[in-house]
Amino acid sequence: MEGFSSKTLAMQAQKKLLSRMASKSTVQLFIDDTSSEILDELYRVSKEHSGNRTEAHKVVKDLVKVVVKVAVLFRHERFNAEELAVAQEFRSKLHQGAMTAISFHEVDFTFDRVVLEELLCGCRDLLLRLVSRHLTAKSLGRIRHVFGHYSDPALLSGLYRPDGPLRPNLGRICSGLSKLLEEGKL
Repeated sequence: MEGFSSKTLAMQAQKKLLSRMASKSTVQLFIDDTSSEILDELYRVSKEHSGNRTEAHKVVKDLVKVVVKVAVLFRHERFNAEELAVAQEFRSKLHQGAMTAISFHEVDFTFDRVVLEELLCGCRDLLLRLVSRHLTAKSLGRIRHVFGHYSDPALLSGLYRPDGPLRPNLGRICSGLSKLLEEGKL
């Protein structure tokens, strides 16, 4: 029985089960309605940008799996003090990224692609530091995939183009982000 922990076993089973069931009903256990609406818009943006429904589905599914796994780790208090400090830094960087994205959307001609790319890459690096001890290489690859996709310069430029087809999606994403910020969830 040395090294055995039913709590650890239960957490591993939850992570495995939830990663295989990244459906809308499972996601609602960990993700609220506003976040779900943002994910839907991110899917539409990805599909429009890539022209590939399968790739859009994969990137959003990867995002959902990562969010669920991190939520399970938090719920089971698996992060040590150093990792909790990284988590706080990640949350702060994510908050800054959301505020910046909203500002670029609301104030015409202020969009700076490099600033958003750097914020997204900073979030990616912090998240990788946070979970590297807990998740598999495949899950770490999912994090890289998601952030690589959404920090793509062509995607960001297309999102913020004033007359672009993605502009309405950006408005709905920013509206959702604003709501999450107001509720203190981001």
